[in-house]
Amino acid sequence: MTTGADLLGLSPVMPVVVLDDADDAVPTARALLAGGIGVIELTLRTPAALASIERIAAEVPEIVIGAGTVTAPEHAKQAADAGAKFLVTPGCTDSVLDAAFDTGLPFLPGASTVSEAMRLAERGLTALKFFPAEASGGVAYLKSIGGPLPGLRFCPTGGITVKTAPDYLALSNVGCIGGSWLTPKDALAAKDFGKIEAFAAAASKL
Repeated sequence: MTTGADLLGLSPVMPVVVLDDADDAVPTARALLAGGIGVIELTLRTPAALASIERIAAEVPEIVIGAGTVTAPEHAKQAADAGAKFLVTPGCTDSVLDAAFDTGLPFLPGASTVSEAMRLAERGLTALKFFPAEASGGVAYLKSIGGPLPGLRFCPTGGITVKTAPDYLALSNVGCIGGSWLTPKDALAAKDFGKIEAFAAAASKL
């Protein structure tokens, strides 16, 4: 795997995971894997994030672990050093883009407007995250920009549910979607990894 485009083909749904406890990292990754999902975007939104990435990279090498919510240049290197195999940003600044390129890792840069998408394409990036998907126009928006931007493909994330997922996946310019419903807070709090496995199994069939 060497490009962002490869990331779009790993799974129909990329789980977007927020962990408050690094002890939940390995069982969460194993539950997703058991359900047929071979990739995980672990967001850098909590103090436990980097340790969680380290544990998954070391103990569940079968899953492709990435770091999400990369919003500052230093996040890119920290995530790479922790063992992340790819990066995901919600939006892009020049410094974050440069830092992501410097890691040598594939990454999905975030865009929510045509101008942002065109700017990223100028940097040679053709696989993008569309965020926040629902708030930015959702399926209708992505469908409408497919004509003028035929060379770009997206991983829409933000507000997508198991019910709306098929509508996104039916679009020719969507490679996969990001979903937080696979690892809900209540299941993590209860350490109900069986529930997570069941959600993953359903998502892998979308």
